[in-house]
Amino acid sequence: MRWTLKPKPDATKLADLKKSLQVDDVIATLLLQRGIETYEDAKRFFRPSLSDLHDPFLMKDMDKAVERIEKAIANKENILVYGDYDVDGTTAVALMSSYLKTIHPLIYTYIPNRYDEGYGVSYKGIDFALENDFTLIIALDCGIKAIEKVDYAKNLGIDFIICDHHRPSAELPNAVAVLDPKRDDCNYPYKELCGCGVGFKLIQALILKEGKTAEDLTEYLDLVATAIGADIVPITGENRTLAYFGLEVINTNPRPGIKAILNQIEKTELTITDVVFIVAPRINAAGRMEHGNFAVALLTEKDDTLAAQQASGINTYNLDRREADKLITQEALKQIEEQKEQERLTTVVYNENWHKGVIGIVASRLTETYYRPTLVFTKSGDKLAASARSVRDFDIYNALENCSEYLEQFGGHKYAAGLTLKKENYEAFKQAFEDEVFKTIDRNLLIPEIKIDAQINLEDITPKFYRVLKQFAPFGPENMTPVFMTENLKDTGYGKCVGEDKTHLRMTVTQPQSNSFVAIGFGMGDKMDIICDKKTFKAVYSIDENTWQGNVSLQLKLRDIRE
Repeated sequence: MRWTLKPKPDATKLADLKKSLQVDDVIATLLLQRGIETYEDAKRFFRPSLSDLHDPFLMKDMDKAVERIEKAIANKENILVYGDYDVDGTTAVALMSSYLKTIHPLIYTYIPNRYDEGYGVSYKGIDFALENDFTLIIALDCGIKAIEKVDYAKNLGIDFIICDHHRPSAELPNAVAVLDPKRDDCNYPYKELCGCGVGFKLIQALILKEGKTAEDLTEYLDLVATAIGADIVPITGENRTLAYFGLEVINTNPRPGIKAILNQIEKTELTITDVVFIVAPRINAAGRMEHGNFAVALLTEKDDTLAAQQASGINTYNLDRREADKLITQEALKQIEEQKEQERLTTVVYNENWHKGVIGIVASRLTETYYRPTLVFTKSGDKLAASARSVRDFDIYNALENCSEYLEQFGGHKYAAGLTLKKENYEAFKQAFEDEVFKTIDRNLLIPEIKIDAQINLEDITPKFYRVLKQFAPFGPENMTPVFMTENLKDTGYGKCVGEDKTHLRMTVTQPQSNSFVAIGFGMGDKMDIICDKKTFKAVYSIDENTWQGNVSLQLKLRDIRE
């Protein structure tokens, strides 16, 4: 692990912020690291308001999108709400369709089949629209690269509105409206919305025409928060506001589908992390193992009893998904060893029998063992399809773009992407991708990094300090849980390896002239020798609460320790 202590902020800014907010050095430092420099910035950060959301009409083509939907409603046209099969796509389809049904009865949904249609807009979906008399398709979380397919639909008399957040190519589809804040010619102030977030902005624009505000859309924010968490977009700006209020809905009055998922677990209050690891995998499992339609049905169900039945079925898919990704991960790791590729700068593996629905998860798992850009391929029709995952600060999308001569299609983000290629191009692409990463990656990026916000002493950790830290939530990219470093620590003598297989480390740490704290290090049992015999060591950790027999205490959640 690389330990990187973030630089201290400008002394004048630190002094000014401390004075205006009446906070200590550490809190002021954490705020400045997050770009919060004034009292007003801090007020918006700690007290988000839906009234702070940007005017949706600042987004390029928003006026055209609203006008086309209003025309469709006036002319009693059939509208098809089309979205990707992952969490962002299915929540976006549930959001858009459930809202539009409140103002227009002729609304239907379409999720492509992962296995015979693949990602994004498909010819099969357009043909379905033609056969069923749809004249408008609203595509969510996909479509930004569907140039030929949008042209095909246009020639059939079917219009498209695209709501996407992926990086566009130089050429845009010839749709009625292309809503994507990442368009070069779009001046929308916030660029990091997820697909469901772009859909929310379209609905916000529609209700503005009725004299309503974002507050009137609060009931839909549980869907938006789930998409924000699942799609790993930055928890900054509008995403932070939408996630903040979406979590409130999830924890107080979630829709029946999400409520049914939560009834399967024992947790009273969910954080965005819980949404990522509990709610999102279950929603995703439908599209991975069976069909995304099941997720949309659950998320739009209004009857609690039916929602409970649907959630039970989706939970079964999730259990199947876990088994599949565990088995495939083992096979992929074995393939790396058999091909003696442990020392490469990339992981590229392929097996035609691997389940297409879990290769993205497997790619993430492989980066935990070999920390490097990773692609996992399987057979998809007459081509090979892959999910790509990157390491922090390396842009895998750019790397794929530079190898695009071997690819049929690709799309995605800096850290995650999808692609297809012809089987005969696999070996050439594999070598080209290795060569591209060899040329462009900083070798330090191949060592996992822990970014440390501040160095503190144990005496700084008080209930008041923790109460302020909790208000930094919801946490996520660009607003991660604060990580601290403390030196001159000792175990009080009772440190031990715990857990069924003794792989975790539990101890009570102390520092001269300070309180002691329980510290837990998951998967750190092999570091026991660093703390034994009351040796002095230093630790990197976050702070959380531990509840035991009704008592709540602060504990350190260890990230790493060193002599």
